[in-house]
Amino acid sequence: MSSSPAYSPPLPAGVSPLPPPMMTSASLPLVPSATVSTIAPPLTPAPPPVAPSTFSTSMSQFSTPPPLSSATGPGLPAPPTGPPISGFSMSSTYDITRGHAGRAPQSPLMPSFSAPSVTGVLSDPITQQATFSSPLAPGTGSAITFPEEHEDPRVSTAQGGAPAGGLWGFIKGVAENPMVKSVLDKTKHSVETMITTLDPGMVPYIKTGGELDIVVTSNKEVKVAAIRDAFQEVFGMAVVTGEAAQSNIAPQPVGYAAGLKGAQERIDSLRRTGIIHEKQPAVSVENFIEELLPDKWFDIGCLIIEDPIHGIHLEAFTQATPVPLQYVQQAKSLTPQDYNLRWSGLLVTVGEVLEKSILNVNRTDWHMVFTGMSRRQMIYSAAKALAGMYKQHLPPRTV
Repeated sequence: MSSSPAYSPPLPAGVSPLPPPMMTSASLPLVPSATVSTIAPPLTPAPPPVAPSTFSTSMSQFSTPPPLSSATGPGLPAPPTGPPISGFSMSSTYDITRGHAGRAPQSPLMPSFSAPSVTGVLSDPITQQATFSSPLAPGTGSAITFPEEHEDPRVSTAQGGAPAGGLWGFIKGVAENPMVKSVLDKTKHSVETMITTLDPGMVPYIKTGGELDIVVTSNKEVKVAAIRDAFQEVFGMAVVTGEAAQSNIAPQPVGYAAGLKGAQERIDSLRRTGIIHEKQPAVSVENFIEELLPDKWFDIGCLIIEDPIHGIHLEAFTQATPVPLQYVQQAKSLTPQDYNLRWSGLLVTVGEVLEKSILNVNRTDWHMVFTGMSRRQMIYSAAKALAGMYKQHLPPRTV
């Protein structure tokens, strides 16, 4: 079979053919045309070149490269070696980093995994995933977008009065639970009981405080401590202090009327002198003796609480402590007949007579010798009853 020259397709107008190749001794031998024809498919006239700006097809149309030709004109473009990366019809404001929080750019030919496959103008994949209701309008917004920070509803509701979120909101919500409050109160009471049992002197420090402020019309610890313990037991927290006051009656009152008069006079004297405010709640204690049965005398303590703010005035009495008749007669004999306060009682107290007559007896607390119960315990019992009545008369607290 005789060899024939290789067939060359006609060149377009304006294109000059290449000069024939120069053969040298080092040049490779020419391959017969028959061999070329068995390798390459039949050649067809090359289509006219297309400008890159007119590309609008997907990358699937360029999956198979065009056939190679034995000769290429200098004006023909080189065949594409990969998928095109330009020439697509897209919005001028599209940014390939949109929706990626500034991370590595993503090719528009390889959309996000979660975004649907679209052609033409691509929208924000994050916007598509969220609501599909607010696509980015052309010509608006920033060229690079970042993920939006959504406000925590727990924090935002805190501004409107609702319970705040976070740790403090949790603590507040737990503390307002009635069952939790009950458990905390019981735990607090148990701890306080343990502390006060081991160290009774800690009671005034633990329970002093709160809204209740009481002034006792005496600076004697036997009265102040008893009333403080009683009111703190009833109200939980109370501030109880003592101020020395004068009764302006006989040192040893005789009869209920004298006892009431002496207790009230102590409160009035503190208000007149300005030691306490005219609206200050006050508690007063005055002991007196009374012949309850023929020739049988008893020592009794009168307690008064006066609260001008709420219009409360209450009285209570301690238990009656019997006093031997001879000691009462001695106190009467030591009081002059012309004593100006004889209408209210005696000049010498029963306690003073007992202190002189019996060893190891204190004039202010001789009740332990005759009854085995101290005067402080007696005042405490009556003060606790007085505090209970006072609490019932107070208006209910508004929360």
